[in-house]
Amino acid sequence: QMKKQCDQKLLIRMKTECVPCSLNLETQCPAGYTKISNGTGIPDCRYYLETKTHTLSSPGCRHHCMKEFEQPECCQGHWGPDCMGK
Repeated sequence: QMKKQCDQKLLIRMKTECVPCSLNLETQCPAGYTKISNGTGIPDCRYYLETKTHTLSSPGCRHHCMKEFEQPECCQGHWGPDCMGK
């Protein structure tokens, strides 16, 4: 019996919104995502504070998150919704 279904494993990465590092400890990843950074996150971004007269930009932190996703795919030589052979 030849395998018909050859699902592809995909890793989806995303980053949470940039916030002051001191506030980022509590930040959660979206549902289904796993946090791959810890503590206050990664200080690789800037966030903006708007005052009446101008916008201030400050260094901030964000968390990196990832999700494993299986994309259904047919093996070579198979096709269609049921991955039928030739």
